[in-house]
Amino acid sequence: MASSRTNADDYLSVVVPVYNESENVLPLVGEVRAALSGLTGFELVFVDDGSEDGTSEILATAINPELRVIRHRKRCGQSTALLTGVRAARSEWVVTLDGDGQNDPEDITRLLAARDQADGGLLLVTGRRRKRRDSWIKRFSSRVANSVRSRVLGDDTRDTGCGLKLFRRDAFLELPYFDHMHRFLPALFQRNGGRVLSVDVSHRQRRHGRSKYGVHDRLWVGTVDLLGVMWLKARIHHPTVEEVGRNSTRSKRLEPSEDQKK
Repeated sequence: MASSRTNADDYLSVVVPVYNESENVLPLVGEVRAALSGLTGFELVFVDDGSEDGTSEILATAINPELRVIRHRKRCGQSTALLTGVRAARSEWVVTLDGDGQNDPEDITRLLAARDQADGGLLLVTGRRRKRRDSWIKRFSSRVANSVRSRVLGDDTRDTGCGLKLFRRDAFLELPYFDHMHRFLPALFQRNGGRVLSVDVSHRQRRHGRSKYGVHDRLWVGTVDLLGVMWLKARIHHPTVEEVGRNSTRSKRLEPSEDQKK
């Protein structure tokens, strides 16, 4: 999807994948707008992943100049919805959050502050939820899944399931795409040579609707994906390339080509 890019440092694209969140989307639009009122500008991109409860129609009633609504005719999954939103984004930096209202939009400013204070090489700032407002079985399954993933991949990230994430648009689009990739973003960014920073954020109870994920999704479905990410990490190399000859004065590190990443 074609869109004009903006290079303004203080401009931000907020991407929100949603599925059957008709009761949550309008309050979330208002909260994001209030939280980001201090920025030079932002856009709010909702990607409706084939909802069956009128989510897109309700979003269309919102009077908000920053709001854009994109819809999948059929459900494709959260990772695909996320990719659709990032492709459509106009800013160099993208922040994501869940559409169920459990992420607090006020925490977006925490991620921006961490980015601005960090050294070079930072490609991803991810939220780390404090005091999860979920059922005990959901917290338990997430804790087990996060522990296994962190040990196997060594991504040094305690909470990859938090929907609040801030990253460079171009860096995200260079990542290998696959279904459920959103659960492995820290490891994938690190695979491509980027630094990842975790920031404490709040977590709220779901006000309306119900979770789209269960214990089965977290513990068992992700096993194949985990093995796939292990394979991807093992297949990449970051060579130090030296230019030689009479006109060469120094060695320098070059980014790997697309062929080298495969």
